[in-house]
Amino acid sequence: MNLNNNLQIFCITNKKLKFFDNINYSMVGVGKDKFPDNYIKCNTKENIFYKEEYYSELTFHYWFWKNKLSEYDKDCWIGFCQKRRFWMQKKNLSDHSKNDVKSKLLYSAPDEWKNYNSVICEPIELINPKFMKMIKRGWKNLLKDPSILFNQKKQTIKLHFDMFHGYGKIDKAIDVMNEKDKDEFRKFVHYSAAFNPHIMFISKPDILNKWFSDVFSWLERCEEVFGFKNLKGYDTQRLYAYLSERYLSFWFKKYSNSIEWPYIFIDTEKDNL
Repeated sequence: MNLNNNLQIFCITNKKLKFFDNINYSMVGVGKDKFPDNYIKCNTKENIFYKEEYYSELTFHYWFWKNKLSEYDKDCWIGFCQKRRFWMQKKNLSDHSKNDVKSKLLYSAPDEWKNYNSVICEPIELINPKFMKMIKRGWKNLLKDPSILFNQKKQTIKLHFDMFHGYGKIDKAIDVMNEKDKDEFRKFVHYSAAFNPHIMFISKPDILNKWFSDVFSWLERCEEVFGFKNLKGYDTQRLYAYLSERYLSFWFKKYSNSIEWPYIFIDTEKDNL
């Protein structure tokens, strides 16, 4: 396997796109499309491929954990990105041009990471949601506490999740979380107004093994609560991915020495890239 500069990044996509030709990442195909032989597939060996429409890129994370993680040296950096979001080199942050965008992506572990053992995305802020979205999607929260409209301290991860992925769902999920994290994570969700998004992270094998063990054991218990039958549409079909995204922010800060790192959105389906 290619471990140039002691960093291997897996890019997970549900489509084979021109942008991914000649990119120095390990490409992973998920979903129903057929992929070239140089793409890693996660429907072999021990897998949860049948859950892909609900778990999204976690389908590959599980496969990698069960079938490949143990092959890596303890000092390797292993990272994950997705088809429209990529890790950036910091030296390119001020360059907003679209020319040769692949050269601006991260391919090696910078010296800045030497005192850390995990890397997570720079956070997104949740305060000041649009008024009409608050009325349309957050009316249950507003009936309970109208001050949410004006009090930024109450515009939290919980409110955001209730609005976009189902009222009360994240609290029901936390109810079945392991005891070592349950109370702290609930507090994090109820009082934090930012999180590190996109289920993108880079870390060392020992940290990854602990993360995968905790997140997948929790999601299995969540399946007993939510199942799959009623998970439909953009907001809730990928519920298990959305839950893991919020847990990631909390978990990596609690159990690893993490650094936040910039990423870039690229519309990889455009023909001119």
